[in-house]
Amino acid sequence: MLRGVDGQVSPKDRFVTVFGRKPVLEALGDPRLVVDKVVVAQGAGGESVREILAAAARRGVAVSRASAHRVKVLAGNGKQDQGVLADVVAPRMRRLADALGSGAPPGRVVVLDGITTPANVGMILRTATAAGVDGIVVPRRGVASIDPLVIKASAGVAFHAPVLRCATAAEGVAELRSAGYPVYGLAAGARVSIFDAELPRRAVFVLGGESAGVSEEVGRHVTGWLSIPLAGGVESLNVSSAAAVLCFELVRRDHLNEWSVT
Repeated sequence: MLRGVDGQVSPKDRFVTVFGRKPVLEALGDPRLVVDKVVVAQGAGGESVREILAAAARRGVAVSRASAHRVKVLAGNGKQDQGVLADVVAPRMRRLADALGSGAPPGRVVVLDGITTPANVGMILRTATAAGVDGIVVPRRGVASIDPLVIKASAGVAFHAPVLRCATAAEGVAELRSAGYPVYGLAAGARVSIFDAELPRRAVFVLGGESAGVSEEVGRHVTGWLSIPLAGGVESLNVSSAAAVLCFELVRRDHLNEWSVT
């Protein structure tokens, strides 16, 4: 298996970790999802835990016990895990390095940079997947984790989105540049509109954080800046709204076949 720049292979590159008793029970009750395993904190009990254990047994899902601290570490959330988590297989999730090294690397890629609001991450996953984006880079650091809040905001699409994993957005953009992708960043003050720009079919588009925009570290790799024309004194759009405009402008170009040759 190829390794990223940071040399790490994480379970979060293969699974979406669901925590909390109700979300875990819902995952076990959804026949469309493949649950790899369930982890329950030692001493956790009650009717809801008994229901989880029974649901796991019916589906033949392995259950292990771990310390409460270990469950919190695995969940990545110290307040809302409720002593239980489940690793759900994400069939389209893979490491960015593996995607770039495959025989069919992604064409258009969206990179999330510093987007920390779970609702925004979830809505972007839903929108980009609906628009047919080939890969959505969700770094393990600096971006909201794919957790029950993100899953809810995506209406469940997060389980099936074409998520590409790496350590940081800067690492991911550097890998994509090295692989020959041009990188476009969205910025309110950019002089070139996304509706007027000549864009190749194989390209990367960076969406920056809710307040700071594209980070300086990622911005060093940007080869072109694009804006969304706004009226009425509105200075900027919410990042998930900007993602929707971007993604469906790409869909429009697909239908009209308006791509530059690069």
